[in-house]
Amino acid sequence: MSETATAPSFNPAQRRQMVVLTLGALAIFAVFRWLPTGTNLSHGDFRLEGENVLEFCDPAAPQFLPVTTARSPVSLTLAPTTAAVGQPLDLTLTLATSTGKAIGPVDLLVAHTRKLHLMAVDPTLRDYHHLHPEPGETPGEWHVSFTPKLAGTYRVFADFTPAATARGLYASADIEVPGEVAQNPVILNPTAERDGFAFSLRTDGEQVRAREPADLTLAIRALDGSPVQLGEVMGAFAHLVAFDRERSGFAHLHPRETDLVNPPDALAPELHFQVTIPEAGLYVIWAQMVLNDTETFVPFWFEVEP
Repeated sequence: MSETATAPSFNPAQRRQMVVLTLGALAIFAVFRWLPTGTNLSHGDFRLEGENVLEFCDPAAPQFLPVTTARSPVSLTLAPTTAAVGQPLDLTLTLATSTGKAIGPVDLLVAHTRKLHLMAVDPTLRDYHHLHPEPGETPGEWHVSFTPKLAGTYRVFADFTPAATARGLYASADIEVPGEVAQNPVILNPTAERDGFAFSLRTDGEQVRAREPADLTLAIRALDGSPVQLGEVMGAFAHLVAFDRERSGFAHLHPRETDLVNPPDALAPELHFQVTIPEAGLYVIWAQMVLNDTETFVPFWFEVEP
């Protein structure tokens, strides 16, 4: 015997109530949809037409970004454009859309505790700075200071998230530091020692290969066997930034261990990352951590196979 399902019936009062609730929900949605966000920029201000355009980045799938070889919808301008070795440099920078609209703090979202990240690195990739500019009085103007340690053309990458898109975007510019550029013979180093700590950056596999996701493990040990006090840096236990030897772009990586209340084992802390690198070649990954209340930077050179 089969049973025939019948649709529930509603009396006129119930139908009126459903209509009122539905219209109320739609009205609330419309209000929140059109509330001002503070920014006058739209999604279209961060789009370019044509080929070889830098795409927005999905933070859930970190990858190496070809910032200098693709067109960005945002321009980064630095002043001054020259500096001296060992001398503090006060930088004024401006961000603007491809249509010339200034990009200020109201136009950016906070990502990893900051609205704007700068990564400056010299041509040998031995001097790396992670900087956080502060907004100036002029719209689109930002200020920051750093001291270049070596001569050569420093490349500065800007990493930010427009409020209009909620997706990561990037730009770059250069600073000249006169003087002889030191030679830097590359030595592959999956391990390093610095400031009383031993570090290793290993892959969960035989080799990092181009266009394939690679799992990385950063391990930290105190040389005297004491516990490691792993502090917070920009809302994470560590940050990794990878550069290719030509400095055509970078990858900004964050650990999977996101619960800052429960740090890894203090005697043998390990942090796990993933990255996809599109091209074979030599790369360096700079690890940035706070260990026993001291900020520490450690470079690891590695090779990506075809």
